[in-house]
Amino acid sequence: MMRISTLTAAPLTREAFAPFGEVIEAAGAHHFPINNGRCERYHDLARVEATGENARVLINLFHGTPYALPLRLDMVERHPLGSQAFYPLSTQPFFVVVCADEAGKPGAPRAFVTAPGQGVNYHRNVWHGVLTPIGLPQDFIVVDRGGDGVNLEEFFFDDPWEIHLPASN
Repeated sequence: MMRISTLTAAPLTREAFAPFGEVIEAAGAHHFPINNGRCERYHDLARVEATGENARVLINLFHGTPYALPLRLDMVERHPLGSQAFYPLSTQPFFVVVCADEAGKPGAPRAFVTAPGQGVNYHRNVWHGVLTPIGLPQDFIVVDRGGDGVNLEEFFFDDPWEIHLPASN
């Protein structure tokens, strides 16, 4: 018999997400003026990783459609050869789901909900959920790795997880 475990997503913070990657946001980030003071540069917000044969960094646009809530989490993925960053082009929230690695398999998931102006960069080899907009379709800038080699592993849970929004959303 299939068992469904539930968890409630927490607000996304730099501290809580640090074991899995970086939160990409201007708030609290190192910044300085450029272009004769007409532009503020928020500098070095995430570490882009691209390893392996013919590795290169890709910049993509993704158009994501929302999933039904509560979110049913059946699968997570990871990228052994490069990091993967997601930055929304709107202020709508999205789910960020990550799992610690436990002997080559994902452990129990942790779920977060972004605030306006937040994106994430998953470190190389971090188990994570797929792009999951909440409520409305969204566009994202995605920075990841291209090149030779297999850069995608998927893991399907024997029993799915059910992820709920926090009570304040």
